[in-house]
Amino acid sequence: MTTIGVLALQGAVREHIRSVEESGAKAVEIKRTEQLEDIDGLIFPGGESTTMRRLINSYGFFTALREFGGKGKPIFGTCAGLILMATEIEGQETGHLGLMNMKVARNAFGRQVASFEQKLAIENVADDFNAVFIRAPYIVKAGAEVEVLATYQDRIVAAKQGHYLCTAFHPELTDDNRFVEYFVKMVEESRKTLAS
Repeated sequence: MTTIGVLALQGAVREHIRSVEESGAKAVEIKRTEQLEDIDGLIFPGGESTTMRRLINSYGFFTALREFGGKGKPIFGTCAGLILMATEIEGQETGHLGLMNMKVARNAFGRQVASFEQKLAIENVADDFNAVFIRAPYIVKAGAEVEVLATYQDRIVAAKQGHYLCTAFHPELTDDNRFVEYFVKMVEESRKTLAS
């Protein structure tokens, strides 16, 4: 069975576990680097990106996560997870994991009180996905190899680059599992490719 890990250092871990299981895959909370050996794909949940980066360093995850992605295993970052994946962050000298060729703006839609829901058309996923934005970032600039999946007010809020996927919103906070199912399919396909 396809197994997807959720990086369980901080953030909306339980909600991601539920949505992965409802999408037909096995879900595991990842708290130690050695657990990465036993999973086919990984989710970076929402939370606070600076805190998450500090915990990634504290628990020795930095190199392990980059190596996981380097093997061609899919990674999906939501909200703060999207920020972790970017090569550039507005107002900061360096990015965090630098997995996707994009520049992002943090808290770009305002603070917690500016949280909102919006119906979005998402390429290859849905025409009417109810996206939940909470202190959401957005992608300011995407490299040529980055495929834009959704925009809101002309800002990029979902993207894919090879086996990497990210959203500015929280698909795990709704009962609509279509976006998580899309990631599960990516993981299943990559599992077949890596096994052959």
